[in-house]
Amino acid sequence: MKNKQNLEKRFPNISDWVNEQGWIEIGSDENSSSMVRVLDEGGLVWEGKSSYKTLDEALQETEIAIADWLNN
Repeated sequence: MKNKQNLEKRFPNISDWVNEQGWIEIGSDENSSSMVRVLDEGGLVWEGKSSYKTLDEALQETEIAIADWLNN
């Protein structure tokens, strides 16, 4: 439980998104050129770059993108 709480504190927008709005896909596949995709029932909300140096970098960018989307 401690790790879950740390992730929720570090990435509150991601946590809120997956608990209340939609889901996040992480990883490459043949259907998308992005490493991270944020989706809801309406479809794709945001997609990240094709690669990141670290997973942490990908999650940080996703956190900011979700905050921007929620504030617009």
